[in-house]
Amino acid sequence: MKTSEHHRQYQAIYASRRRHIWVMFSCALAVIVYYALFFSYNGLSAARLFEGVVKLAQYFARMFIWHNVSQWPFGYYFGQIAITLGIVFAGTISATLFALPLSFLASRRVMNRPLLKLLAIIVRRIFDIMRGIDMAIWGLIFIRAVGMGPLAGVLAIFVQDTGLLGKLYAESHDAVDKRPSRGLSSLGASGLQKHRFGIFTQSFPQFLALTLYQIESNTRSAAVLGFVGAGGIGLVYAENMRLWNWDVVMFITLILVVLVMVMDKISEILRKKYIIGEEVPLY
Repeated sequence: MKTSEHHRQYQAIYASRRRHIWVMFSCALAVIVYYALFFSYNGLSAARLFEGVVKLAQYFARMFIWHNVSQWPFGYYFGQIAITLGIVFAGTISATLFALPLSFLASRRVMNRPLLKLLAIIVRRIFDIMRGIDMAIWGLIFIRAVGMGPLAGVLAIFVQDTGLLGKLYAESHDAVDKRPSRGLSSLGASGLQKHRFGIFTQSFPQFLALTLYQIESNTRSAAVLGFVGAGGIGLVYAENMRLWNWDVVMFITLILVVLVMVMDKISEILRKKYIIGEEVPLY
């Protein structure tokens, strides 16, 4: 009986494995068919794809061969990079300060009564609208409102990040442990004190991590705002791409990569200090 029972178990295992293999094979086949239909419908032939790869290789070759470096207007380039960083910090920090109090209004843990739940749903939908529109689209909207320049870029980052960070902050509030708030309630703490010491104290590491990451992300994304006229280094990108100055494009890209690496290191130090709790030497 033991032999027949083991035989049935092995048969079930092998049958399950065969079904798994067929499911994986079917999914892979469906993906291949999808790409084939997609390229066929849009007229993307193999010859055209090969031609694009050749052109891409030519562009990369131009990027790594720099000409007349001594004549480049480095002051102008670094000035635009400084403007980009100013746009990023102004927009992100403003969004952080605005999104943090609103996140409590969107938190299901805080807004736990019938009317308050309705308000939380409304605030969350507002966040969805703000973050559902791309930063470049917000930039175009604000350019029409306030004109071209850094202010439109700051407002674009502010609106999108308020929606994004507000939602993420609210979710971090919802994920905290309930027991500290219950303990504060037993001690007679007010609602504001429970939110401050029972919820935000626990969600602060997540708040800090999300804010630092968004600053890094916006440093990369803010270059796009210059393409639509919202100021910063994107304008230099657009100018030099139109003039086929791919060496300048590569130079600016390398500078931005270095800036992101520096910000990542600063973020790592702050995370160790305020999230992990390690001692960080200041020298």
